Amino acid sequence: MTRHTPNEDAVVSEMKSRDEKTSHDDGTDAVVEAAAVAEPEPETPEVAEPEAAEPEDELTRTTRERDEYLDLAKRTQADFENFRKRSMKDAAAAGNRARIGLIREILPVVDNLERALGVAPEGDGDAFVEGVRLVYRALEGALERAGVEVIEPKGDTFDPNVHEALSMRPQEGAESGIVLDVVEKGYRTADTVVRPARVVVAA
Repeated sequence: MTRHTPNEDAVVSEMKSRDEKTSHDDGTDAVVEAAAVAEPEPETPEVAEPEAAEPEDELTRTTRERDEYLDLAKRTQADFENFRKRSMKDAAAAGNRARIGLIREILPVVDNLERALGVAPEGDGDAFVEGVRLVYRALEGALERAGVEVIEPKGDTFDPNVHEALSMRPQEGAESGIVLDVVEKGYRTADTVVRPARVVVAA
């Protein structure tokens, strides 16, 4: 058995003391141990699992499909009703335009018959004159049945919506803007001026 001398024992004791002091004086081992104790392990967040949808029973599915088809039928019916009303409106507007166009074609014929009768002799029993008068009256009746009214604005205040001023002239006793003479009669329906009256207006 080897025995240390007193000096060797002192040296060994001194080295152990230094090792212990070094390991604890710099704080490395202590910090590591403290960190290992202080830092808890991160917890993994719990993720809620989605609940499984309950299967749709036969009655619920049938009710849902019925409601969807009913809603589709209502929308289709509403669209068809709107289409029908729009078609009727367009047809009425087209018919009115065609009627107004025909009336405008007839009016010059009426004007010419009026001029012819204006210069025809009265009361001579001429068959030709009587025939022209009958045609004129028939056209007047047709225009009335079509809802056409005559615009004869003599003495009225000039209205640019229904009158067309051909000229202006001063006249004693007449206020400015009064219609003095009607050169050509105007015609209108309930909501449309077919032809404005052509007039002479007081200056």
